Amino acid sequence: MNKNYYAVLMAGGVGSRFWPVSTSSYPKQFHDMLGSGKTLIQKTFDRLNAFIPTENILILTNERYNDLVLEQLPKVKQEQVVLEPAMRNTSPCILYASLKIQKMNPNALMVVAPSDHWIEDETAFANDVKACFDRCEKEAALCTLGIRPTFPNTGFGYIEFEKEGDEKLKKVSQFREKPDYETAKEFLEQGNFLWNAGIFMWSVETIVNAFKNFQPNQYELFRQGYSCYNTPDESEFIQENYPKAENISIDYAILEQSKSIYTLPASFDWNDLGTWGALYDKLEKDTDENAFVNCQTLLIDAQNNMIRTSRDKVVVVDGLNDYIIVDKDDVLLIYPKSKEQEIKKVRGQVGDSFGEHYT
Repeated sequence: MNKNYYAVLMAGGVGSRFWPVSTSSYPKQFHDMLGSGKTLIQKTFDRLNAFIPTENILILTNERYNDLVLEQLPKVKQEQVVLEPAMRNTSPCILYASLKIQKMNPNALMVVAPSDHWIEDETAFANDVKACFDRCEKEAALCTLGIRPTFPNTGFGYIEFEKEGDEKLKKVSQFREKPDYETAKEFLEQGNFLWNAGIFMWSVETIVNAFKNFQPNQYELFRQGYSCYNTPDESEFIQENYPKAENISIDYAILEQSKSIYTLPASFDWNDLGTWGALYDKLEKDTDENAFVNCQTLLIDAQNNMIRTSRDKVVVVDGLNDYIIVDKDDVLLIYPKSKEQEIKKVRGQVGDSFGEHYT
C-alpha cells in the first residue's frame, strides 16, 4: 500500500429519510441496511482499507457517535476518530482533517468519501481513486468522481464538464444545484453532466492552499491550532474554536470557486442510499417486485413494496402496493413510496408529538 494515501471517511450524518431505522442517536451508517452482515460504515471502511493503510484512515463524525465508531471499526484507534463538537457542514471538518493529515505527512494524497454509499465493484472504485491521485500528485488539481446519470434525478446536484478533449478526467465547467425535472432532462440530453457523488481527491497541500486562498478566515481559525494537532492539546483547542467556524459546504467554500477542478466519470455502479426507495432499487425482488430485509413474508396481492423489520420477524401483507413498511422497536412506519421524501418531515412531527425518544 502507498504510505502517502490517506482517506477521510465522513460519518456524521443523521440519515433522517431512513427513519425509523435511522435515528439521531443511531444513524443509518451504523446499520446493516442491505442485510449483508456488515453496516454501511464497515463496508465503506473495508473498501478504502483495500488500498489505503489502516492507520491512514480518519473517521470524521459527531462527538456523540465516537463509541459507535470504535465499536464497529475495531481496527481504528481513538486518535483516528476526528470528532466534531458542533455541526458546521462539510467545509470546516474537511479543513480540520486536512491540517491533521498535513502535519502527519505533507506529501499526502487524500480521498474524502461518505460512509453510507453503495458501491459493488470495489476494484473499479479503487482504480478510479488512484487515477485521480495520479493527477493530484502531478499538479494542483482538485478531483471528484462523477456518476453517469441513468435518469433525470432531481435529488442530486450535477457536475457540468467541458466536452472537448479525450482525457478520462474532464475539466469541470461548473457545479449545478439540484434541478427540477425538465432541467434534469436537459442535462441528460446534453451528455456532459454527471451526478455529484460527494467523493473528492486532492493532495493535502492543494486543498489546504485552496482554503488559504478562498476561505482565509476559516483557514486562519483552524491554522491557529496547528501546533496542537495530533497531540493531547488538540481537543481543548477544537472544543473552543470549532463552533466559531462558518456553517458552509465544501462545494460552496472551495469547489465552486476553484478553476482547477476535474471530474472522472466513475467506472462503477453507485447508489447514495439516501432514501428507502434508493435501497429498494438495490435489493433483490420477489416475482411481484417486493424487496425485504431481515424478515420472512407472506404476501397476498402485494406488489412493489419495501419491507424491513427486526431480524426474522414474520410479516403478512394483503392488498398493499408501492408502500414502505418498516418496523423498528416501538415505531411502525407504513408509508407510500411516492411520498418517501416526506419521511424526514414526518420524523420531526413524531418527535414533536411523542418526544425525542422516537426520533
